[in-house]
Amino acid sequence: MTSLAPLPRVLASELADRAPTILVFDSGLGGLSVFREVARVRPDAHFIYAADDAAFPYGALDDETLVNRVGHVMDRLIGDMKPDLVVIACNTASTLALPSLRARHTVPFVGTVPAIKPACLASRTRRVSVLATPGTVRRDYTVALVREFASGCDVALVPSDRLAGLAEAAMAGDLVDDADIAAEIAPCFVNAGGRRTDTVVLACTHYPLILDRLARLAPWPVTFIDPAPAIARRVTQLIGAAAPQEATQSRNEDPPPVRLVSTLRPLEADRIAIIVGRPVAPPQVLDPSGPPRGAS
Repeated sequence: MTSLAPLPRVLASELADRAPTILVFDSGLGGLSVFREVARVRPDAHFIYAADDAAFPYGALDDETLVNRVGHVMDRLIGDMKPDLVVIACNTASTLALPSLRARHTVPFVGTVPAIKPACLASRTRRVSVLATPGTVRRDYTVALVREFASGCDVALVPSDRLAGLAEAAMAGDLVDDADIAAEIAPCFVNAGGRRTDTVVLACTHYPLILDRLARLAPWPVTFIDPAPAIARRVTQLIGAAAPQEATQSRNEDPPPVRLVSTLRPLEADRIAIIVGRPVAPPQVLDPSGPPRGAS
């Protein structure tokens, strides 16, 4: 499940003569995990990656502040960038701000919510953990997903105060101690009543960016559920898949450079290019009250 309400369909025929413009939005670098999957299914698209790093982390904001902040920044991004589709690559923002965004804009939005249903269907031990920011864990929407889709599983909601920040630091090239990551994921691993946790939902888009470390530091092997592939499938449902010739051409040629936008400091273009495997344009900093400015 990757959306909070029925979405308007963008007919593929409307984009038959041009590549779509897709805006991927998060508070930081976590949305790059979603970006990679969407770019795989639409390699021909023109992409904008926007990070509201001036307000990172969103999980620290109260509900009203978060909704107002996301709405304000998104108004500006949509007005300037004119995307054909917006991906909100953030669980915290999606579980709270999507209804108001859809009420304010006609462009289709694809959100990100905890993949509780597929996790519970996949679990053999019937013990699942949802690893998320405190903001996502406390949302009524998350609790409702558990109530509706637990299917007899024991589901532990595990709030992590630090893991998104640790992942952000690791992606920025800072040294992050294994012990700090291990401490954040430890509560996910429950062994009780002869049953061990076997499935962990990664309910923050930052977490898949350090999936290799999560797997290595886990006290026993589990299946980590990343929502990004499901989000990419939803994108293609809305705007269609790349035509075969477009996909082939994109593989043989450099794709259009990704436009990078942030709200506090310029994103690290070289590092992001490595993460996403695509060329990137010089980063811009967006003051929501004024015009974007190039990195100095």
